[in-house]
Amino acid sequence: MPHELVIRGGELVDGTGAEPIAGDLAIDDGTITAMGPDVGRGDREIEAEGHLVTPGFVDIHTHLDAQIGWDPACTPVSWHGVTTVMMGNCGVTFAPCRETDRELLAGMMETVEDIPKDAILGGLPWDWEDYGGYLDALERLAPSLNVAGLVGHCAVRFFVMGERAVEEQATAEEKLEMADLVGKAVDAGAVGFSTNRYPPHVLPDGRSIPGTYADASELLEIAKAVGARGGLLQNVLDFQQFEFTAKLLRDLAETSGSRVLFSFGTAPDTESGKRHAAFLDSLAAEGRDISAVTQPRGSGFVFGLQGMLPVAGRSWRELRGMDLAARLAAIRDPDFQRRLVEDAKTARRSAPPEQVFWMGDGETPNYTASADESLAAMAQAAGEHWSETFLRMSHESQGRALFTFRMFNVNHDALRDLLKSPHMFPILGDAGAHVSQIMDAGWASFVLSHWVREEGLFSVGEAIRRMTSGPARIMGLADRGTLAPGMRADVNVLDPAQVAERQPEIVHDFPGGAPRFIQRSKGYRATLVNGEVNVLDGEHTGARAGKVLRHQA
Repeated sequence: MPHELVIRGGELVDGTGAEPIAGDLAIDDGTITAMGPDVGRGDREIEAEGHLVTPGFVDIHTHLDAQIGWDPACTPVSWHGVTTVMMGNCGVTFAPCRETDRELLAGMMETVEDIPKDAILGGLPWDWEDYGGYLDALERLAPSLNVAGLVGHCAVRFFVMGERAVEEQATAEEKLEMADLVGKAVDAGAVGFSTNRYPPHVLPDGRSIPGTYADASELLEIAKAVGARGGLLQNVLDFQQFEFTAKLLRDLAETSGSRVLFSFGTAPDTESGKRHAAFLDSLAAEGRDISAVTQPRGSGFVFGLQGMLPVAGRSWRELRGMDLAARLAAIRDPDFQRRLVEDAKTARRSAPPEQVFWMGDGETPNYTASADESLAAMAQAAGEHWSETFLRMSHESQGRALFTFRMFNVNHDALRDLLKSPHMFPILGDAGAHVSQIMDAGWASFVLSHWVREEGLFSVGEAIRRMTSGPARIMGLADRGTLAPGMRADVNVLDPAQVAERQPEIVHDFPGGAPRFIQRSKGYRATLVNGEVNVLDGEHTGARAGKVLRHQA
Protein backbone atom coordinates (compact mmCIF):
# COMPACT_ATOMS: atom_id res chain seq x y z
CA MET A 1 0.00 0.00 0.00
CA PRO A 2 1.47 3.41 -0.91
CA HIS A 3 2.22 6.04 1.70
CA GLU A 4 0.14 9.21 1.80
CA LEU A 5 3.20 11.36 1.08
CA VAL A 6 6.83 10.65 0.29
CA ILE A 7 9.61 13.25 0.24
CA ARG A 8 11.98 11.71 -2.27
CA GLY A 9 15.74 11.86 -2.67
CA GLY A 10 16.73 14.54 -0.18
CA GLU A 11 19.48 14.82 2.42
CA LEU A 12 17.85 13.95 5.76
CA VAL A 13 18.97 16.08 8.73
CA ASP A 14 17.24 14.47 11.68
CA GLY A 15 17.58 17.31 14.22
CA THR A 16 19.72 15.43 16.74
CA GLY A 17 22.94 17.12 15.61
CA ALA A 18 23.80 14.35 13.15
CA GLU A 19 24.95 15.37 9.71
CA PRO A 20 22.85 14.84 6.56
CA ILE A 21 22.21 11.33 5.19
CA ALA A 22 20.66 10.66 1.77
CA GLY A 23 17.23 9.09 1.90
CA ASP A 24 13.47 9.33 1.56
CA LEU A 25 10.86 10.25 4.17
CA ALA A 26 7.38 8.73 4.29
CA ILE A 27 4.38 10.32 6.03
CA ASP A 28 0.99 8.85 6.90
CA ASP A 29 -1.82 10.39 8.96
CA GLY A 30 0.35 13.33 10.03
CA THR A 31 3.16 11.12 11.33
CA ILE A 32 6.56 10.07 9.99
CA THR A 33 6.27 6.35 9.23
CA ALA A 34 9.48 5.46 7.41
CA MET A 35 12.93 6.82 6.59
CA GLY A 36 15.68 5.36 4.47
CA PRO A 37 17.09 4.77 1.01
CA ASP A 38 13.81 3.43 -0.42
CA VAL A 39 10.60 3.76 1.56
CA GLY A 40 8.30 2.84 -1.33
CA ARG A 41 6.02 5.06 -3.33
CA GLY A 42 3.55 7.69 -2.18
CA ASP A 43 0.17 8.85 -3.39
CA ARG A 44 1.80 12.29 -3.38
CA GLU A 45 5.52 12.91 -3.70
CA ILE A 46 7.78 15.92 -3.23
CA GLU A 47 11.05 15.79 -5.13
CA ALA A 48 13.87 16.84 -2.80
CA GLU A 49 17.04 16.11 -4.77
CA GLY A 50 19.66 18.71 -3.87
CA HIS A 51 17.63 19.79 -0.83
CA LEU A 52 17.87 19.28 2.90
CA VAL A 53 14.92 17.61 4.62
CA THR A 54 14.76 18.82 8.21
CA PRO A 55 12.34 18.95 11.11
CA GLY A 56 10.20 22.08 11.16
CA PHE A 57 11.80 24.94 13.07
CA VAL A 58 10.62 25.65 16.62
CA ASP A 59 10.34 29.35 17.51
CA ILE A 60 10.41 29.71 21.30
CA HIS A 61 10.26 33.52 21.49
CA THR A 62 7.23 35.01 19.77
CA HIS A 63 4.42 37.40 20.66
CA LEU A 64 1.87 36.15 18.17
CA ASP A 65 -0.70 36.12 20.98
CA ALA A 66 -2.76 38.84 19.27
CA GLN A 67 -1.85 38.44 15.60
CA ILE A 68 -2.97 34.83 15.51
CA GLY A 69 -6.53 36.15 15.88
CA TRP A 70 -6.56 37.69 12.40
CA ASP A 71 -3.55 35.99 10.78
CA PRO A 72 -3.80 32.22 11.41
CA ALA A 73 -0.93 31.76 8.93
CA CYS A 74 1.38 33.43 11.49
CA THR A 75 3.40 35.37 8.95
CA PRO A 76 6.23 36.02 8.51
CA VAL A 77 7.72 33.12 10.54
CA SER A 78 5.78 30.56 8.51
CA TRP A 79 7.67 31.72 5.41
CA HIS A 80 10.94 30.81 7.17
CA GLY A 81 10.37 27.15 7.96
CA VAL A 82 8.81 27.60 11.41
CA THR A 83 6.15 24.99 12.23
CA THR A 84 5.78 25.47 16.01
CA VAL A 85 5.65 28.75 17.97
CA MET A 86 5.63 29.51 21.69
CA MET A 87 3.68 32.60 22.69
CA GLY A 88 3.25 34.37 26.02
CA ASN A 89 6.89 35.36 26.50
CA CYS A 90 8.09 38.30 28.60
CA GLY A 91 5.35 38.10 31.23
CA VAL A 92 2.66 39.68 29.02
CA THR A 93 -0.32 37.47 28.16
CA PHE A 94 -4.08 37.75 27.73
CA ALA A 95 -5.00 35.15 30.34
CA PRO A 96 -6.05 34.84 33.05
CA CYS A 97 -8.27 37.87 32.52
CA ARG A 98 -11.54 39.14 33.95
CA GLU A 99 -13.85 40.89 31.51
CA THR A 100 -13.21 44.22 33.24
CA ASP A 101 -9.42 43.90 32.72
CA ARG A 102 -9.32 43.25 28.97
CA GLU A 103 -8.45 46.82 28.01
CA LEU A 104 -5.70 46.95 30.65
CA LEU A 105 -4.00 43.81 29.32
CA ALA A 106 -4.37 44.98 25.72
CA GLY A 107 -2.89 48.38 26.60
CA MET A 108 0.03 46.73 28.38
CA MET A 109 0.75 44.55 25.33
CA GLU A 110 0.68 47.68 23.16
CA THR A 111 3.24 49.61 25.22
CA VAL A 112 5.53 46.64 25.87
CA GLU A 113 5.39 44.90 22.46
CA ASP A 114 4.16 47.57 19.98
CA ILE A 115 0.98 45.69 19.04
CA PRO A 116 -1.88 48.18 18.49
CA LYS A 117 -4.44 47.98 21.32
CA ASP A 118 -7.41 48.47 19.01
CA ALA A 119 -6.21 45.58 16.85
CA ILE A 120 -5.87 43.39 19.95
CA LEU A 121 -9.34 44.22 21.27
CA GLY A 122 -11.01 43.91 17.88
CA GLY A 123 -9.04 40.99 16.50
CA LEU A 124 -9.49 38.43 19.30
CA PRO A 125 -12.72 36.84 20.55
CA TRP A 126 -12.01 37.60 24.25
CA ASP A 127 -14.36 34.79 25.29
CA TRP A 128 -12.23 33.37 28.11
CA GLU A 129 -11.24 34.09 31.70
CA ASP A 130 -8.83 31.31 32.71
CA TYR A 131 -5.83 30.09 30.74
CA GLY A 132 -7.51 26.88 29.63
CA GLY A 133 -10.30 28.94 28.10
CA TYR A 134 -7.72 30.99 26.23
CA LEU A 135 -6.21 27.82 24.72
CA ASP A 136 -9.73 26.66 23.78
CA ALA A 137 -10.17 29.96 21.92
CA LEU A 138 -6.90 29.40 20.06
CA GLU A 139 -8.09 25.97 18.96
CA ARG A 140 -11.25 27.50 17.50
CA LEU A 141 -9.08 29.86 15.44
CA ALA A 142 -7.61 26.83 13.61
CA PRO A 143 -4.04 28.15 13.17
CA SER A 144 -1.78 26.90 10.40
CA LEU A 145 1.14 26.39 12.81
CA ASN A 146 1.43 24.46 16.06
CA VAL A 147 0.95 26.85 18.98
CA ALA A 148 1.95 26.60 22.64
CA GLY A 149 1.64 29.24 25.33
CA LEU A 150 3.21 30.45 28.55
CA VAL A 151 1.06 32.03 31.27
CA GLY A 152 2.38 35.52 32.04
CA HIS A 153 3.29 37.02 35.40
CA CYS A 154 1.67 40.39 34.60
CA ALA A 155 -1.78 38.88 34.01
CA VAL A 156 -1.49 36.54 36.99
CA ARG A 157 -0.38 39.28 39.37
CA PHE A 158 -3.11 41.65 38.27
CA PHE A 159 -5.73 38.88 38.53
CA VAL A 160 -4.73 38.25 42.15
CA MET A 161 -3.75 41.72 43.39
CA GLY A 162 -5.71 44.14 41.23
CA GLU A 163 -4.27 47.66 41.03
CA ARG A 164 -1.84 46.84 43.87
CA ALA A 165 -0.03 44.54 41.41
CA VAL A 166 1.72 47.48 39.78
CA GLU A 167 3.66 48.95 42.69
CA GLU A 168 3.23 46.83 45.82
CA GLN A 169 4.75 43.59 47.09
CA ALA A 170 2.47 40.59 47.43
CA THR A 171 1.46 39.20 50.80
CA ALA A 172 2.34 35.62 51.70
CA GLU A 173 -1.24 34.62 50.93
CA GLU A 174 -1.17 36.35 47.55
CA LYS A 175 2.07 34.58 46.60
CA LEU A 176 0.42 31.23 47.33
CA GLU A 177 -2.66 32.30 45.35
CA MET A 178 -0.51 33.25 42.36
CA ALA A 179 1.36 29.94 42.51
CA ASP A 180 -1.96 28.09 42.63
CA LEU A 181 -3.29 30.06 39.66
CA VAL A 182 -0.14 29.36 37.63
CA GLY A 183 -0.30 25.68 38.56
CA LYS A 184 -3.89 25.51 37.30
CA ALA A 185 -2.85 27.24 34.06
CA VAL A 186 -0.14 24.63 33.48
CA ASP A 187 -2.62 21.87 34.31
CA ALA A 188 -4.90 23.38 31.65
CA GLY A 189 -2.13 23.30 29.04
CA ALA A 190 0.28 26.22 29.47
CA VAL A 191 3.80 24.92 28.82
CA GLY A 192 5.12 27.14 31.59
CA PHE A 193 5.31 30.61 33.11
CA SER A 194 6.94 33.85 31.93
CA THR A 195 8.09 36.89 33.90
CA ASN A 196 9.63 40.27 33.07
CA ARG A 197 12.01 42.45 35.14
CA TYR A 198 13.16 44.74 32.30
CA PRO A 199 12.67 48.38 33.48
CA PRO A 200 11.96 49.92 30.03
CA HIS A 201 8.83 47.77 29.72
CA VAL A 202 6.04 49.95 31.10
CA LEU A 203 2.27 50.41 31.24
CA PRO A 204 0.52 53.08 29.14
CA ASP A 205 0.73 55.47 32.11
CA GLY A 206 4.51 55.02 32.36
CA ARG A 207 4.57 52.84 35.47
CA SER A 208 6.48 49.55 35.46
CA ILE A 209 4.50 46.49 34.41
CA PRO A 210 3.35 44.20 37.25
CA GLY A 211 6.13 41.99 38.57
CA THR A 212 9.09 44.13 37.47
CA TYR A 213 10.19 44.58 41.08
CA ALA A 214 8.46 41.60 42.69
CA ASP A 215 10.42 40.03 45.52
CA ALA A 216 12.35 36.94 44.49
CA SER A 217 10.35 34.88 46.99
CA GLU A 218 7.25 35.43 44.86
CA LEU A 219 8.94 33.96 41.79
CA LEU A 220 10.34 31.04 43.77
CA GLU A 221 6.88 30.20 45.12
CA ILE A 222 5.59 30.13 41.55
CA ALA A 223 8.64 28.12 40.47
CA LYS A 224 7.64 25.35 42.89
CA ALA A 225 4.24 25.03 41.22
CA VAL A 226 5.71 25.08 37.71
CA GLY A 227 8.50 22.65 38.56
CA ALA A 228 6.11 20.18 40.18
CA ARG A 229 4.40 19.94 36.79
CA GLY A 230 7.56 19.81 34.66
CA GLY A 231 6.94 23.22 33.11
CA LEU A 232 9.22 25.94 31.77
CA LEU A 233 10.21 29.23 33.46
CA GLN A 234 10.91 31.99 30.90
CA ASN A 235 12.53 35.27 31.95
CA VAL A 236 13.33 38.74 30.68
CA LEU A 237 15.78 40.23 33.16
CA ASP A 238 17.61 43.35 34.26
CA PHE A 239 21.33 42.67 33.90
CA GLN A 240 22.13 46.05 35.43
CA GLN A 241 21.39 44.14 38.65
CA PHE A 242 23.85 41.42 37.69
CA GLU A 243 24.46 39.64 40.98
CA PHE A 244 20.76 39.56 41.87
CA THR A 245 19.89 38.31 38.39
CA ALA A 246 22.50 35.56 38.35
CA LYS A 247 21.37 34.32 41.77
CA LEU A 248 17.72 34.45 40.72
CA LEU A 249 18.38 32.27 37.66
CA ARG A 250 20.24 29.69 39.72
CA ASP A 251 17.56 29.73 42.42
CA LEU A 252 14.74 29.31 39.89
CA ALA A 253 16.44 26.27 38.38
CA GLU A 254 17.25 24.70 41.74
CA THR A 255 13.85 25.46 43.30
CA SER A 256 11.84 24.20 40.34
CA GLY A 257 14.12 21.34 39.33
CA SER A 258 12.91 22.17 35.84
CA ARG A 259 13.89 24.13 32.74
CA VAL A 260 14.75 27.84 32.86
CA LEU A 261 15.03 30.08 29.79
CA PHE A 262 16.11 33.72 29.53
CA SER A 263 16.98 36.34 26.92
CA PHE A 264 20.65 37.29 26.72
CA GLY A 265 23.18 38.95 24.42
CA THR A 266 26.57 40.59 24.16
CA ALA A 267 28.05 43.94 25.18
CA PRO A 268 29.76 46.23 22.63
CA ASP A 269 33.29 45.01 23.43
CA THR A 270 34.71 42.05 21.52
CA GLU A 271 35.59 40.05 24.65
CA SER A 272 32.00 40.15 25.92
CA GLY A 273 31.06 37.13 23.81
CA LYS A 274 33.54 34.85 25.54
CA ARG A 275 32.73 36.41 28.91
CA HIS A 276 28.98 35.96 28.52
CA ALA A 277 29.34 32.45 27.11
CA ALA A 278 31.37 31.48 30.19
CA PHE A 279 28.68 33.01 32.43
CA LEU A 280 25.95 31.05 30.64
CA ASP A 281 27.94 27.83 30.90
CA SER A 282 28.46 28.42 34.64
CA LEU A 283 24.71 28.89 35.15
CA ALA A 284 24.06 25.56 33.45
CA ALA A 285 26.66 23.75 35.58
CA GLU A 286 25.90 21.37 38.45
CA GLY A 287 22.83 19.94 36.78
CA ARG A 288 20.92 23.21 36.37
CA ASP A 289 18.80 23.14 33.19
CA ILE A 290 19.29 26.76 32.08
CA SER A 291 19.28 27.93 28.45
CA ALA A 292 19.26 31.32 26.74
CA VAL A 293 18.07 32.84 23.47
CA THR A 294 19.54 35.73 21.53
CA GLN A 295 19.14 37.52 18.21
CA PRO A 296 21.41 35.85 15.63
CA ARG A 297 22.64 39.27 14.42
CA GLY A 298 22.84 42.90 15.46
CA SER A 299 19.32 44.16 16.02
CA GLY A 300 17.32 47.06 17.39
CA PHE A 301 15.15 49.25 15.17
CA VAL A 302 14.57 49.53 11.42
CA PHE A 303 14.52 53.08 10.02
CA GLY A 304 13.32 54.18 6.63
CA LEU A 305 10.98 56.58 4.90
CA GLN A 306 8.32 53.86 4.77
CA GLY A 307 8.56 53.23 8.53
CA MET A 308 10.25 54.73 11.60
CA LEU A 309 12.18 57.97 11.25
CA PRO A 310 15.48 58.64 13.07
CA VAL A 311 14.89 62.15 14.50
CA ALA A 312 12.36 63.62 16.93
CA GLY A 313 12.47 67.22 15.68
CA ARG A 314 9.47 69.33 14.65
CA SER A 315 9.85 68.90 10.89
CA TRP A 316 10.38 65.16 11.34
CA ARG A 317 7.15 64.99 13.37
CA GLU A 318 5.39 66.62 10.42
CA LEU A 319 6.93 63.99 8.15
CA ARG A 320 5.68 61.20 10.43
CA GLY A 321 2.10 62.35 9.90
CA MET A 322 2.29 61.73 6.13
CA ASP A 323 1.87 58.60 4.04
CA LEU A 324 4.78 57.38 1.92
CA ALA A 325 3.83 59.34 -1.21
CA ALA A 326 3.55 62.55 0.78
CA ARG A 327 6.82 61.86 2.58
CA LEU A 328 8.59 61.42 -0.75
CA ALA A 329 7.16 64.68 -2.05
CA ALA A 330 8.16 66.45 1.17
CA ILE A 331 11.80 65.35 1.19
CA ARG A 332 12.07 66.40 -2.47
CA ASP A 333 11.03 69.94 -1.57
CA PRO A 334 14.31 71.89 -1.06
CA ASP A 335 12.93 74.08 1.72
CA PHE A 336 11.42 71.20 3.68
CA GLN A 337 14.57 69.13 3.21
CA ARG A 338 16.64 72.00 4.60
CA ARG A 339 14.42 72.13 7.69
CA LEU A 340 14.79 68.37 8.18
CA VAL A 341 18.59 68.61 8.08
CA GLU A 342 18.65 71.59 10.46
CA ASP A 343 16.44 69.75 12.94
CA ALA A 344 18.58 66.62 12.67
CA LYS A 345 21.60 68.63 13.77
CA THR A 346 19.97 69.79 17.00
CA ALA A 347 17.00 67.53 17.87
CA ARG A 348 17.11 64.24 19.73
CA ARG A 349 18.19 61.30 17.60
CA SER A 350 16.64 57.85 17.89
CA ALA A 351 20.02 56.19 17.35
CA PRO A 352 23.69 57.13 16.95
CA PRO A 353 24.49 57.05 13.20
CA GLU A 354 27.66 55.09 13.98
CA GLN A 355 25.40 52.14 14.89
CA VAL A 356 22.99 52.52 11.96
CA PHE A 357 23.64 50.52 8.79
CA TRP A 358 22.08 50.50 5.33
CA MET A 359 20.50 47.13 4.55
CA GLY A 360 21.48 47.41 0.89
CA ASP A 361 19.50 47.30 -2.34
CA GLY A 362 19.99 43.64 -3.17
CA GLU A 363 17.48 40.83 -3.11
CA THR A 364 18.62 39.93 0.41
CA PRO A 365 19.43 42.45 3.18
CA ASN A 366 22.95 43.10 4.41
CA TYR A 367 22.94 42.53 8.17
CA THR A 368 26.72 42.23 8.66
CA ALA A 369 28.15 45.47 7.26
CA SER A 370 31.39 46.56 8.92
CA ALA A 371 31.88 49.73 10.98
CA ASP A 372 33.20 51.66 7.97
CA GLU A 373 29.85 51.03 6.26
CA SER A 374 27.74 52.73 8.93
CA LEU A 375 25.46 55.65 8.10
CA ALA A 376 27.98 57.96 9.79
CA ALA A 377 30.84 56.58 7.68
CA MET A 378 28.80 56.79 4.47
CA ALA A 379 27.95 60.42 5.24
CA GLN A 380 31.57 61.30 5.94
CA ALA A 381 32.67 59.69 2.67
CA ALA A 382 30.03 61.73 0.79
CA GLY A 383 30.83 64.96 2.63
CA GLU A 384 27.31 65.18 4.03
CA HIS A 385 25.56 65.33 7.36
CA TRP A 386 24.22 61.86 8.12
CA SER A 387 20.62 63.10 7.77
CA GLU A 388 21.41 64.32 4.25
CA THR A 389 22.66 60.83 3.40
CA PHE A 390 19.50 59.28 4.84
CA LEU A 391 17.27 61.64 2.85
CA ARG A 392 19.26 61.31 -0.37
CA MET A 393 19.16 57.52 -0.27
CA SER A 394 15.46 57.59 0.59
CA HIS A 395 14.83 59.83 -2.44
CA GLU A 396 16.94 57.72 -4.80
CA SER A 397 15.24 54.47 -3.73
CA GLN A 398 11.67 55.81 -3.96
CA GLY A 399 11.46 55.47 -0.19
CA ARG A 400 12.47 51.80 -0.09
CA ALA A 401 15.91 52.25 1.55
CA LEU A 402 16.01 50.70 5.03
CA PHE A 403 18.56 51.09 7.80
CA THR A 404 18.98 48.90 10.87
CA PHE A 405 20.08 50.24 14.25
CA ARG A 406 22.27 47.70 16.06
CA MET A 407 21.18 48.26 19.64
CA PHE A 408 21.62 44.62 20.67
CA ASN A 409 24.52 42.32 19.74
CA VAL A 410 26.41 45.26 18.30
CA ASN A 411 29.72 43.39 17.97
CA HIS A 412 29.60 40.60 15.41
CA ASP A 413 32.78 38.91 16.67
CA ALA A 414 31.46 38.88 20.23
CA LEU A 415 28.20 37.35 19.04
CA ARG A 416 30.10 34.60 17.27
CA ASP A 417 31.79 33.66 20.54
CA LEU A 418 28.52 33.74 22.49
CA LEU A 419 26.85 31.44 19.97
CA LYS A 420 29.53 28.82 20.59
CA SER A 421 27.96 28.04 23.97
CA PRO A 422 25.85 24.88 23.65
CA HIS A 423 23.29 26.51 25.95
CA MET A 424 22.63 29.44 23.59
CA PHE A 425 19.92 29.29 20.92
CA PRO A 426 19.83 31.93 18.10
CA ILE A 427 16.02 32.21 18.12
CA LEU A 428 15.04 35.63 19.50
CA GLY A 429 12.89 36.84 16.60
CA ASP A 430 10.02 38.49 18.53
CA ALA A 431 7.50 37.64 15.78
CA GLY A 432 4.23 39.45 16.33
CA ALA A 433 5.83 42.17 18.47
CA HIS A 434 7.40 45.55 17.69
CA VAL A 435 5.72 45.10 14.33
CA SER A 436 6.50 48.55 12.92
CA GLN A 437 9.91 48.80 14.59
CA ILE A 438 11.93 45.65 13.90
CA MET A 439 11.96 42.59 11.67
CA ASP A 440 13.90 39.65 13.07
CA ALA A 441 11.34 36.92 12.35
CA GLY A 442 13.61 35.49 9.62
CA TRP A 443 16.12 34.32 12.25
CA ALA A 444 16.16 30.72 10.95
CA SER A 445 16.96 31.75 7.40
CA PHE A 446 19.76 34.00 8.67
CA VAL A 447 21.29 31.21 10.75
CA LEU A 448 21.37 28.94 7.69
CA SER A 449 22.57 31.58 5.24
CA HIS A 450 25.11 33.36 7.42
CA TRP A 451 26.26 31.22 10.35
CA VAL A 452 26.25 27.97 8.33
CA ARG A 453 26.81 28.82 4.67
CA GLU A 454 28.93 31.98 4.92
CA GLU A 455 30.79 31.66 8.22
CA GLY A 456 30.77 27.94 8.95
CA LEU A 457 30.25 28.57 12.66
CA PHE A 458 27.77 25.70 12.85
CA SER A 459 27.74 22.48 10.90
CA VAL A 460 24.44 21.80 9.14
CA GLY A 461 23.55 19.17 11.73
CA GLU A 462 24.29 21.40 14.73
CA ALA A 463 22.44 24.40 13.27
CA ILE A 464 19.35 22.29 12.65
CA ARG A 465 19.56 20.84 16.19
CA ARG A 466 19.56 24.34 17.68
CA MET A 467 16.46 25.23 15.67
CA THR A 468 14.51 21.99 16.19
CA SER A 469 15.12 19.36 18.87
CA GLY A 470 16.93 21.83 21.16
CA PRO A 471 14.06 24.32 21.51
CA ALA A 472 11.49 21.49 21.39
CA ARG A 473 13.12 19.98 24.49
CA ILE A 474 13.07 23.35 26.25
CA MET A 475 9.34 23.61 25.55
CA GLY A 476 8.80 20.07 26.81
CA LEU A 477 7.71 18.62 23.46
CA ALA A 478 8.37 14.91 23.05
CA ASP A 479 6.81 14.25 19.64
CA ARG A 480 8.36 17.06 17.55
CA GLY A 481 11.80 18.41 16.73
CA THR A 482 13.38 15.35 15.14
CA LEU A 483 12.86 13.19 12.08
CA ALA A 484 12.11 9.64 13.20
CA PRO A 485 9.30 7.13 12.71
CA GLY A 486 6.51 7.93 15.15
CA MET A 487 7.29 11.67 15.34
CA ARG A 488 4.78 14.23 14.11
CA ALA A 489 5.43 15.24 10.52
CA ASP A 490 6.56 18.86 10.87
CA VAL A 491 9.08 19.01 8.03
CA ASN A 492 11.05 21.45 5.88
CA VAL A 493 12.44 20.86 2.40
CA LEU A 494 14.99 23.59 1.64
CA ASP A 495 17.87 24.41 -0.67
CA PRO A 496 20.95 25.07 1.52
CA ALA A 497 22.66 27.02 -1.26
CA GLN A 498 19.75 29.43 -1.68
CA VAL A 499 17.97 29.79 1.66
CA ALA A 500 17.95 33.42 2.82
CA GLU A 501 15.79 36.33 3.93
CA ARG A 502 14.42 38.81 1.43
CA GLN A 503 14.28 42.54 2.12
CA PRO A 504 11.73 43.64 4.75
CA GLU A 505 8.75 45.66 3.59
CA ILE A 506 5.94 47.60 5.25
CA VAL A 507 2.35 46.43 4.72
CA HIS A 508 -0.90 47.69 6.24
CA ASP A 509 -2.74 44.43 6.87
CA PHE A 510 -3.40 44.64 10.62
CA PRO A 511 -6.95 45.48 11.76
CA GLY A 512 -7.69 49.12 11.03
CA GLY A 513 -4.88 49.27 8.47
CA ALA A 514 -2.11 49.48 11.09
CA PRO A 515 1.37 49.05 9.56
CA ARG A 516 3.82 46.24 10.17
CA PHE A 517 7.02 44.87 8.65
CA ILE A 518 6.95 41.53 6.88
CA GLN A 519 9.83 39.62 5.36
CA ARG A 520 9.60 36.81 2.84
CA SER A 521 12.20 34.13 2.24
CA LYS A 522 13.89 32.26 -0.57
CA GLY A 523 15.14 28.69 -0.84
CA TYR A 524 12.25 26.84 0.84
CA ARG A 525 10.69 24.18 -1.38
CA ALA A 526 8.04 23.11 1.13
CA THR A 527 7.08 23.31 4.79
CA LEU A 528 4.76 20.66 6.26
CA VAL A 529 2.76 20.97 9.48
CA ASN A 530 1.36 17.70 10.84
CA GLY A 531 1.85 16.13 7.42
CA GLU A 532 0.02 18.83 5.47
CA VAL A 533 1.89 21.11 3.06
CA ASN A 534 1.58 24.56 4.68
CA VAL A 535 3.93 26.55 2.42
CA LEU A 536 4.95 25.52 -1.10
CA ASP A 537 7.58 27.47 -3.01
CA GLY A 538 7.12 30.46 -0.73
CA GLU A 539 3.33 30.63 -0.83
CA HIS A 540 0.78 29.47 1.73
CA THR A 541 -1.44 26.65 0.55
CA GLY A 542 -4.37 27.53 2.82
CA ALA A 543 -3.85 24.47 5.01
CA ARG A 544 -4.85 24.90 8.67
CA ALA A 545 -3.28 21.78 10.16
CA GLY A 546 -1.68 23.37 13.22
CA LYS A 547 -2.42 22.12 16.72
CA VAL A 548 -2.61 23.83 20.10
CA LEU A 549 0.07 21.98 22.04
CA ARG A 550 -1.01 21.64 25.64
CA HIS A 551 1.51 20.78 28.31
CA GLN A 552 1.48 17.30 29.75
CA ALA A 553 3.41 16.76 32.97
